[in-house]
Amino acid sequence: TLCLYLYRTTARLARFRTRSRKRRGSCTFKSSVGGAFFRRYHWPPHGGPEGQHSRPGSAERQDALLGRIVCLPDLVGNSLLGRSPAVFFPQHYFPLLGGAVLQVLHNVSTSLRGGLDCSVSFVSHILGKVCIHGRQKEILSVLVPHLTDLTKSDCIWQRICWWLVECVPDRWMEAVVLGFVQRAPGADVLSRLLGNLVVKNKKAQFVVTQKMLLLQYGYTTAVLQNLLGYLSLDGPRRALLIKVLQELLETWGSSSAVKHSPVEQQQYISKAILICLSHLKEPEIESCRQELLTSMMEGVKCHLESSLPQIRRLGMIVAESISSKINTDGPVLKFQYEEDDEARELKSLLVPPAPLSVLPGLPDNDWAKNSLPLWANSCLYFVDSDDDLIPYDMSEDKELKKTKAPVYIRDCIEILTGSEDLDKWEEAVKALESLVRKNPAAAREVSVELAKILLHLEEKTCLEGFAELRQKAQVAVLTTDPIPVAQYLTSQFYSLNYSLRQRMDILDVLVLAAQELSCAKGRGKTKHSGAQNPRIQLLPESGSSKDWRRIVDERIKSKTRRFAKGQSQVEQPSRPNEFNSLAGHFFFPLIQNFDRPLSTFDLLGEDHFVLGRLVHTLAVLMYLAVNTMAVTAMGKALLEFVWALRFHTDSYVRQGLLSCVSSILLSVPAEHLLQDVTEELLETRSWNAVALFRMRGVRSLVLMSWKEENRVSSIFCACR
Repeated sequence: TLCLYLYRTTARLARFRTRSRKRRGSCTFKSSVGGAFFRRYHWPPHGGPEGQHSRPGSAERQDALLGRIVCLPDLVGNSLLGRSPAVFFPQHYFPLLGGAVLQVLHNVSTSLRGGLDCSVSFVSHILGKVCIHGRQKEILSVLVPHLTDLTKSDCIWQRICWWLVECVPDRWMEAVVLGFVQRAPGADVLSRLLGNLVVKNKKAQFVVTQKMLLLQYGYTTAVLQNLLGYLSLDGPRRALLIKVLQELLETWGSSSAVKHSPVEQQQYISKAILICLSHLKEPEIESCRQELLTSMMEGVKCHLESSLPQIRRLGMIVAESISSKINTDGPVLKFQYEEDDEARELKSLLVPPAPLSVLPGLPDNDWAKNSLPLWANSCLYFVDSDDDLIPYDMSEDKELKKTKAPVYIRDCIEILTGSEDLDKWEEAVKALESLVRKNPAAAREVSVELAKILLHLEEKTCLEGFAELRQKAQVAVLTTDPIPVAQYLTSQFYSLNYSLRQRMDILDVLVLAAQELSCAKGRGKTKHSGAQNPRIQLLPESGSSKDWRRIVDERIKSKTRRFAKGQSQVEQPSRPNEFNSLAGHFFFPLIQNFDRPLSTFDLLGEDHFVLGRLVHTLAVLMYLAVNTMAVTAMGKALLEFVWALRFHTDSYVRQGLLSCVSSILLSVPAEHLLQDVTEELLETRSWNAVALFRMRGVRSLVLMSWKEENRVSSIFCACR
């Protein structure tokens, strides 16, 4: 069939070339391209002298015929110099070739049913070579839908499909398997088309279990579900599914992979793990429960140590899923993270998709519409319809409070420390910030005690915005009594028995309070001068012309009609920067003990994420200390801090170090930089140029070049 198809197409090509030459007035076309081709390759079998001396089944002839069939569009294009008919375009030719393959497979099916033995090896070679040439989409868009319908209830067609893919040579197997996996509408269809190919063929097994899951990550979620669902639908393949899950968990729990692989690949591996978990059965979970638990603990530790929030959330979601699978009756892991579309999509992968052959049933609430006659449905609808009822307007309704809010700060302290009434506790948390700002004198008396209570305060109820309310109260206490509260918070940052969350809360409160103290707040009120109504100015009776210009201007003004007039604003009065005398209390205690490890806290070791937050906090404090007395000393200390950590392995920490350099250049005057920290500045400049190639340090380098070369270029050259 393929040869006849090729003969027709080449004969059509010969007629086309003959007509083209006649139009150009050239000589006659002596030999047909199709005839010459088939005489060379012995078609028909007894059609010429060449066929008598050659064997039709030789490997060389089969390879040549295979190349001519697959590369026919290129051959036609080269022969006709780009004036090929539309049928020889690749987007048209390969679907026709797919139809020819289907016709051959139909003939094979008919022969098998008649008791004859057939081979599909040559068709498999054609399929493999077309796929390796990058034309999977064109040929499989014809083959897959037809084979899906033919293999639904016919075991002979299933065997033909299995032979078709099993006879593909190993050098072309990857392209064929990828094409079928990507274009199969479901895992059950893929199982009917491929059979146990991954068990019989090592190349296909490597592609399915290794390359598509661990070495590549560009496939969609539907492709992953097809692939892993295919492994779960047969007994011999389920062993490969468990093996794949173990390898995925090993990669997911590797600290090196978490640190160096891109976020997209880690998300891809997380999806594959969740899909594998959805296909596991209870006996399989029991057999590998301990391995799953060990892999989960190692993996969640590596993910929580990452400085990227997306990586940490991926670790939390996967750990929760594994815990829910291995502990169906006992307690499970539960983390707090933002529930967005990505998190919901990952959790939905724990439910395996329904096979295409199973149609969803009718919902329970549709029984009446399908079991009762039409008139009964209309009556039910008429009785139950409440569209005519107008709802009440409840937009301005307010919730009635059972308890009153406290009015004194000491009452809040008593409620937060000893009261068991949860309603009072919620009201105290909500009212604390406003009470501190309204009564600064009373707040200063208990400022340190209040800061300690807020630092250790835990959420007792599901209060909406609890973390934000607590943070605002801490900032209010710190801005009301800055020095003692700042000394307490900075000393507690390096103390024992604090969680990482509490230490990062301390850094956030210090930054917000410093920002509030450094911003000038105008206390004056804006005065608006009202527009005067135009009126006629009467001239004095005296004939003096000294004020003639003023009189003319007033007359013009009185006769001018204005439709609108802007209100003049009085400039708000400024006040001194309150952070001027407080910058040292915020900055120096944080920078002095960073290299002293504790039993539960090691900034230079495992807690590098907190180190990154500390570095960014110091950069912000340095930037807010502009025009203060201690800015030069702070800049010098921060440069030494940057120089000590310049080769840190975490990118988040290095990014914070570049932010520190930028803050120093923006805050410290140029003359102080060159007088006091010349050597440190030169060393930092050379390191920053190297760090430019490791991460995005363009802004810091530009700032340094601008401040050193443009503004003080002569002094800087003398220092060199």
